[in-house]
Amino acid sequence: MTVTSRAVTTAVLATLLAVASFVGPLWTTGAAALLVLLLAWGWASLLRLPAEGATTLVVLVAGLGGLAVTWFTEGEPVLRNLPAVIALSLVLAFVAQMLRRGGRPRLVESVSGTTAGIVVAVCAAGWVAAARTDAGEDLVTTSAVALAVASAVSALPVAAGWTGSLLAAALGAGAGVGAASALPEVEPVLGLVVGLVAGLVAAALRFLFDRQPTLARRRAATAAVAVPVTVTGMLVLVVGRLVA
Repeated sequence: MTVTSRAVTTAVLATLLAVASFVGPLWTTGAAALLVLLLAWGWASLLRLPAEGATTLVVLVAGLGGLAVTWFTEGEPVLRNLPAVIALSLVLAFVAQMLRRGGRPRLVESVSGTTAGIVVAVCAAGWVAAARTDAGEDLVTTSAVALAVASAVSALPVAAGWTGSLLAAALGAGAGVGAASALPEVEPVLGLVVGLVAGLVAAALRFLFDRQPTLARRRAATAAVAVPVTVTGMLVLVVGRLVA
């Protein structure tokens, strides 16, 4: 999968999330679950980890578990049960390594890579939690629109290099302001900040993944297109809490 096709696919996923958030919280959770599935499917291939099946299972359980506890948690703080999911997922990761056969080659690399996958996967819960803030679905929609615009800009040839990255971040911020102006629950300042964050995430991950030789594999590319949208969920929640 080329850089352009990855960026376009990320933009499509962000747009899908924006549409889902506009429909309702349950649809937002469903879109976040799709992100977790895509991430888990390709994470081990993206990092070239051994024991791909075990890594896929652990990352999937962590991501879906995070979404489940966030959805069913009542009151604030809505993410108070998320540390328990992370802890249990880490235990599951170690159990998976203990069950490996053949001498457990590249053990440290496998554990660290799986741990990173757990952290990224549970970030999807940020979208569900953001939908339950005062700004609610409007915050999710604003952030997803900004990320979609920034990702689409990253698909352009001009987006290569630092100049293109700054352009993606700037247009993401502009898209955030525009979306916030059209939605009643999000102030333009909040739209600017979350748009800038989304743009920086899209630009930074393009730089990171451009150096990954594994992206020629379909499974690895599948995870790569889901990572920006997944990670942005938790960042949007944090920014929304601080700025709103």
